[in-house]
Amino acid sequence: VQLQASGGGTVQAGGSLRLSCVTSGRSFSLSGYIMGWFRQAPGKEREFVAGITRSGGNRRWADSVKGRFTISRDNAKNTVYLQMNSLKPEDTAVYYCAADADSDYVPQTARHYDYWGQGTLVTVSS
Repeated sequence: VQLQASGGGTVQAGGSLRLSCVTSGRSFSLSGYIMGWFRQAPGKEREFVAGITRSGGNRRWADSVKGRFTISRDNAKNTVYLQMNSLKPEDTAVYYCAADADSDYVPQTARHYDYWGQGTLVTVSS
């Protein structure tokens, strides 16, 4: 299973970015996985940002991004998205997508996720 995150870049505070996570692999079907986005800022631990269930029917967000970020998925395209609006300097981090094969809900802890992408850097300038 491979996860490829993209879409990061540098944006001014108040701006927007959309991250994509394209998944692939032999016999891989995105619909079999809960998907999550995490981020890690310099000197800090990796933290949960948002997650979405297999069908897309339920979503979960960290309090710090609620109302500003939206997670979505297109199972036919094997792709998960993170739309980030009203970005703040404290959103600066490397963003990772992750796939969870076993949970029945969206976990907020990294150890539940089985596969990880390589990360994409988001820098928000003030």
